[in-house]
Amino acid sequence: MKILLIETATQICSVALAVDGSIAARRDSDTPNAHSTRLSVFIDEVLKECSLTPRDLGAVCVSAGPGSYTGLRIGVSTAKGFCYALGIPLVSVPTLLSMAALYYQQHPEYKGLVCPMIDARRMECYTMMVNPDWQILRDTSADVIEAGCFDEWLDRGEVTFIGDGAAKTRPVLGAHVNARFDDSFHFSAEGMVDIATQRLTEGKVEDVAYFEPFYLKDFVAKKSVVHGLRD
Repeated sequence: MKILLIETATQICSVALAVDGSIAARRDSDTPNAHSTRLSVFIDEVLKECSLTPRDLGAVCVSAGPGSYTGLRIGVSTAKGFCYALGIPLVSVPTLLSMAALYYQQHPEYKGLVCPMIDARRMECYTMMVNPDWQILRDTSADVIEAGCFDEWLDRGEVTFIGDGAAKTRPVLGAHVNARFDDSFHFSAEGMVDIATQRLTEGKVEDVAYFEPFYLKDFVAKKSVVHGLRD
């Protein structure tokens, strides 16, 4: 099975191609606001690297959010386009679960909990709590990070905070003896491969026509500040 993996929910624009459960090719960029220009290019590059065409794909997996509203729209609409045109299944994976899964893949010796964090501006983050078996102990939520907000989990044992929301919360959460922060973690579409493969095997696929990403919060359009534009 050949699965195209698309990650655009965060600042990272990442595309990977999984062949029989293993990553065969991958492209990543952390250039801000580049999803619309990089995504199609990356898809073309990973397919060509493996000497494949879109018709060789068996499924497409997309990061489902939460995260960037614009990034999610770009990733999901691209994934839907491939699935609709090729008549292949669409699979989605929660973005935070994908982050935790990738961390555990990279650190198989780690036995503590992982709290992936996506910056949601100011002191708010999208968070989830995941154990080494990739079980979700605390589902996705939007949290205002303040002293003691994770003590319920930290008092039980070690928790590693990862993602672009972790760095800004270190001054608040870092005083607890069981709090760990991994600044070396780099997110990518590779984190979806095992979950996507399992969901396909179990027949857990999305309705291409009606699937929507998980925004968690309503999108609020800001008034333009470009000089010369009228209301």
